[in-house]
Amino acid sequence: MTAVAPTTREVLNQLRPGDRVEIVQTVRVGMRSWKTSTIGTVEHVERRRHGLHFRRNLDDKVFSDLVVLRLDDGTITTIAVDEFTDLRKV
Repeated sequence: MTAVAPTTREVLNQLRPGDRVEIVQTVRVGMRSWKTSTIGTVEHVERRRHGLHFRRNLDDKVFSDLVVLRLDDGTITTIAVDEFTDLRKV
């Protein structure tokens, strides 16, 4: 029986502070796309409400899943997890 790799959502739900992860995202601008990779240690995972969508109802609730990472050089970065994100524990 072949093992199925966990989905990004499953890995995100299991992340804990101190976990080392690699996040690969596909960035799309117009007809171009490229991949970017970030490796770091999880500080925390959160779901943040925002209003980035144009002409939505005032009572619409829009959320993004975010991973806050400490990079190897000590800096902190926040990465929004979307459908173009591949998240793996290292």
